[in-house]
Order: sequence, then C-alpha cells, then structure tokens
Amino acid sequence: MVKGVTRRVILVDAPDRKQFEKAIFILKDGESESAEDLLHEARRIAAETMGGGRKTRQKPPWLWLLAGAAFTGMLWLLASVFH
Repeated sequence: MVKGVTRRVILVDAPDRKQFEKAIFILKDGESESAEDLLHEARRIAAETMGGGRKTRQKPPWLWLLAGAAFTGMLWLLASVFH
C-alpha cells in the first residue's frame, strides 16, 4: 500500500560530476524560508561535503616560471664565482 505524501525537495547539481550527479535535499515541514535562501544553503552544504570544506588552490604558472628563473640565475652566479 502506498500512502500519498507530498514533500518539498531541492535538487542541486554537483560541482564535480566525477562521483555524483545531483544532491537531493528533503525539506522539513513548516519551515518557511525563501526559496533563494534554501537553495543557497543547499549549495553550500553540497560544496562542503564534496570538497571536505576546503578548496585546493593551484599556484599560478608565472610563479613556477619565476622560481625556475631565480634558480637558474643562482646556479649561473655560483658557476661564475667559483670558476
């Protein structure tokens, strides 16, 4: 026997679709927040869950170029001093 139940849900697309496609949030009855606030909170929770709450940041390519140039310059300087 199936009982008729109406639920309010929010579907949030996963930011990284390698493991999950969507997140489903079932809202409690009686909560009366705006749809925009609910969606914002659902996206925040989904993002924290997917990434462990941390966002990894890659170093910009120009920083690697600068570090390589500095290392090469130091090697050249040492070679010219001790030659």
